[in-house]
Order: sequence, then structure tokens, then C-alpha cells
Amino acid sequence: MKTKLIALISACLLGSFITHAQSKKAAGGSTFGIRAGVNFQNLNGEAAGRDLNNKIKTGFNAGINVEVPLADEFYLQPGLLFTSKGAKADDNDNTKWNINYLELPINFVFKPILGNGNLLLGAGPYLGYALGGKIKSDDGDIDLEFDSELTGAEILKAPYTVRRFDFGGNLLVGYEFSSKLSAQLNAQLGLANINPKIDGVDKKDNHTQNTGFGISLGYRF
Repeated sequence: MKTKLIALISACLLGSFITHAQSKKAAGGSTFGIRAGVNFQNLNGEAAGRDLNNKIKTGFNAGINVEVPLADEFYLQPGLLFTSKGAKADDNDNTKWNINYLELPINFVFKPILGNGNLLLGAGPYLGYALGGKIKSDDGDIDLEFDSELTGAEILKAPYTVRRFDFGGNLLVGYEFSSKLSAQLNAQLGLANINPKIDGVDKKDNHTQNTGFGISLGYRF
């Protein structure tokens, strides 16, 4: 039910973004764009007091954004993004954590003229909601469970349980050509501990954050 509600809210936001951008574009203001690309993600932190030594996993991202002018060459760029995150186990490339998120990035973008196009420099926060996920291995797939807190008796569920919500910060640099096509490199640092709280376990010894970077192509209408 929660997933359906999030999907409905996202669809409403998507329609609102596009309608707003189209109306503003007619008045010479906001525009909307589409973007898709490749993620290189990892899960960093500690488990049972030991640093996680996972490897980068390849994923993808796709979504839309609206660009609202704030001042000359400065823009606010909220968006909606479907993105796949996770990591590979350090000791076994065949074991992977896959977590799919719906994200709301809100970037502040500086677009100075450079050549025939515009340089893209941006930063801002993001909010994420996990839609689902799996741990894939040679022994089969395990569906991830989502919970914010586990009792001591449920500690065996901890390796395949994560919190639904994530948040962090974005950085981006790229170039938008005069044709409105763009190429972008972005980095992301998760600030939320996506591990559930476990009774009797110090959160300093049990925390995991999403981190990664990506390359994407976009087009602005």
C-alpha cells in the first residue's frame, strides 16, 4: 500500500512538474528535461564493528527535472529519478545487493555560457524512497525487507533488512550544447544510515550509507 501511495504521489508530481514547465516555457521561464545514464554505486559503513569492504556495482538511473530560473545563469532544478543502487560483496562478485529507489533531487545549478553552450555546475540535497530490492547470489535471490527498527530477537534479519528512506547530497558537472543535449557527471553521498536500529546494538557499529557516481545524458525541452 505504501509503495502504491508513493507511486501515485510521484505520478502527480511528475504531471505537475511538466504542466508547470510547459506553462512557464510559454512565458519564457521554466523548462523541463529528461535524463538517463549509468550508476556506479557502493555501500559504505560498518557492520558488527568492522568496516564494510564492498565493491562498486553498476546500475542505472532515469528521470525528469524542471529548471526554474532564479537569477541570471542560476537555476533551481527539482526532479524525479528512478535509480538502482547497492554493491557487490568484497569476497564474492556473484553476491550483489540491489536496491531500487525513487528519488527527489533538488539541485541549485549555475549555467554560465561556455562556447556555443553552457557549463553545468550544481549541488543540492536528495530524498529517496526504496521501492524494492534483492540480494542476488549463487544460492538464489533473497527479497530485501524494509523496517526502521529490529528487536534483539530479530537480529538474524539484519543482513537483508534496510530502511525505506534515504537522503544525502548531490554534486554535478557537465555541459549543455546549443542543441539542448547535455552530458553530465554526478556524485552522490548518502547521509542517512539505511540500516535499521537494532535493540542492544550501538548504531556506530551498525551503519551503512549509499555512495556513488554516475554519467548521464539529457535533453531539455
